[in-house]
Order: sequence, then structure tokens, then C-alpha cells
Amino acid sequence: MIELTWPQVSARRLDRAGLAARPTGGPVEPVEAVETVAAMCGAHAQVMSAAEASIGLRLDGVTRAHVREALWKERSLVKTHGPRGTVHVLPARDLPMWVAALSSMPSSHHTAPPSMRMTPEQVEQVIAAIGEALAGAELTVDELSEAVVAATGPWAGDLVMPAFQTFWPRWRQVMHLAAHRGAFVFGAGRGRKVTYTAAPAAEPAPDGLAGLVRSYLWAYGPATPGHFAQWAGGSVTWAAGAFQRVELEEVLFEGQRAWVLAGDTGVPDEPPRGVRLLPYFDAYVVAGRPRELLYAGDAAGRALAGGQAGNFPVLLVDGNVAGVWHQRRSGSRIDVTVEPLRDLTGAQTRELTEEVRRLGEVMEGRPRLTIGKVTVGPHA
Repeated sequence: MIELTWPQVSARRLDRAGLAARPTGGPVEPVEAVETVAAMCGAHAQVMSAAEASIGLRLDGVTRAHVREALWKERSLVKTHGPRGTVHVLPARDLPMWVAALSSMPSSHHTAPPSMRMTPEQVEQVIAAIGEALAGAELTVDELSEAVVAATGPWAGDLVMPAFQTFWPRWRQVMHLAAHRGAFVFGAGRGRKVTYTAAPAAEPAPDGLAGLVRSYLWAYGPATPGHFAQWAGGSVTWAAGAFQRVELEEVLFEGQRAWVLAGDTGVPDEPPRGVRLLPYFDAYVVAGRPRELLYAGDAAGRALAGGQAGNFPVLLVDGNVAGVWHQRRSGSRIDVTVEPLRDLTGAQTRELTEEVRRLGEVMEGRPRLTIGKVTVGPHA
């Protein structure tokens, strides 16, 4: 059995995530942005600016404008609910795979408090109503709510879901499930209002769940069914069944059993090197497990929030989380504060300066770097 160390796996994952070397080579073709998002297994987009940074920092010459063009004009990318039910940017071409894979998760209709629950029949009614309302249309959430309640009944509009110091109608608790079924994707928006529209037409994926396992293990292997379950948001039983759909090879990863795609055991010749800034909920840190290897030593206490990765933007040095950072925007100026957990060498400081310059380019602003204490809390 092949044995792999953390430096080997770290170098391999960074290379496949587009984080091993600073990109060079001038303007990027649109297909490269799509390939980058595919290699990440999606870019987390609850905070859209973070998704723009995640994608842009992996490519040379890409700005947030390019990402928006790919989403709303070229439609080569789509914004929808992805792993764990959270909002992600995904390649449009891969949406059938994601729909087939995520819709295969067993439903959990009874996890909500009794006052909020919907019967399985009501869930199906709402999902069908969403799809019918958005066929050929782009609606705000209020417009969609009116259509769903009209199609299903007053019960769907009961304000029972606590949300941001208010209450949402009952039907909205299945939005992520409807997206996983392919009922909608996000629209371009109407002013400051979020909109939803029908998912692009495509042939169903023959075995989307196997496809997603392959994509995940190529990017983040070696891994276990438990790791895959935590990343995707399903049960370990579901994940174990998913692993059985793919030809795998067992390895020892830092002494623990884990799996890669059969024959995919190669690693780079050199250990990981370089300084990178990763924004909120970057796919690399959310999917990167075991946590104690990526967030070694004092990084866990400083950069994880209750064990959850992504709440803090992180400084990555030689493949390990080595600090946190925060940006504050005022007009075109972007003040970037980076808090390293250990002293940086002169070369590493120069790399950090270049990374901040590139962040400003991606976000179309004028960055200014300060090395010091980050005083804001998680997800600030």
C-alpha cells in the first residue's frame, strides 16, 4: 500500500487547485475560468465578492468583471445551491452532474421544528411550483413566493422560518432542495434584488454521483467517505455508497486509511512553496481535511471558528494556514490587514505584497497592505 505524507498531499492539492504557482501568461480565455471552477469543485458564493476573489486569484488577468460576465452574459458559469446546500458558482456544463449527485441525498423532512415542517407531499408541490413559475421567467423572491403560494396553498406562505430578525414563508426551507433537483438557478438580479430563473436545459448526467466523487477525489484526495459526507452535506452511509460507484485505490495518508481514484497516486517532486491569500470559505480550505494537518498548531485556534473552516480569510504559507486577513473597502481603496502567525522571510513578504496587489486587480480597487493584528471576528 502506498504511503503519502502531508507535504506530498498538500503539494498535490495545491497544484490541482490552481494555487501551486502564481499564474502568468496574460489574458485568460473564458474556458480557463470554467476549468478553474471545475477543478475547485465549485466556488463558494454566499458572499459573491469572495467567489470572485477565489476564482480571480487563481488566474492571471482575471477580474471580478470577467467572473460576472461568465455568470450573467456568457452563462458558462451558474450560481446555485451546491454542497451543504450553500450557494456556489459552478460550471454550467457540469450542472447535470451536480443535480444528479446532490438530489441523490436522502431527504430529511423532519429536522425542522414541528411548527415549520412540511410533509413530503408538500415538499414535492413546492418544488414543482418553483419550476413552473420560473419556466421562461426571472423573478425576485417576493414574486416567486406569490407564485408558489398561489400554486400550492396558504400554508406555504405561513411566516414560520426565523431569518435575519424576521420570518420567511414556510416554502423557502426547501429552496436548496429545489436547486438540487434542478428547479432553478440564480438570475442576474434586478438592481439590489436577488432573482431566480430556470436552470439551463441539458441532458441528464448518466451517473452524476460517481462523477462528483471523481471530481472531489481528484481535487481533494486522499479522502474518506466521512470527509466526502462533510464536504457535500450528506450522511456517511450515503457517501460510502457513492464511493462504491467508483474504482478506487486505498492508500495510507499520514498513517490513516484513505482513498484516491485508482492509479491516481502521483505527487509533485517538490514540497509546497509560496504565499497565497484565500478569501472567505475558499473551496480549498473548506474541503481540505484532515483539519489538523491544514490548520496545524496555533492556526486552528486563530483561523477556525468552532472547528469550521472558511469563516476567516486565511494566509497560506507553503501549503499550511499561517495567518488570517481582512479587507475593508472604501470607494476604490481596499485596506488589507494580514496577521501572520509567525515571522515571514523577506521573500515571503514580497510574495505577500504581490498577492495583495493581485487582489486589488481582481477586485478592481487600489489595495494597501498592513501587517498587523486582525481585530474583527469571523465572517466580518
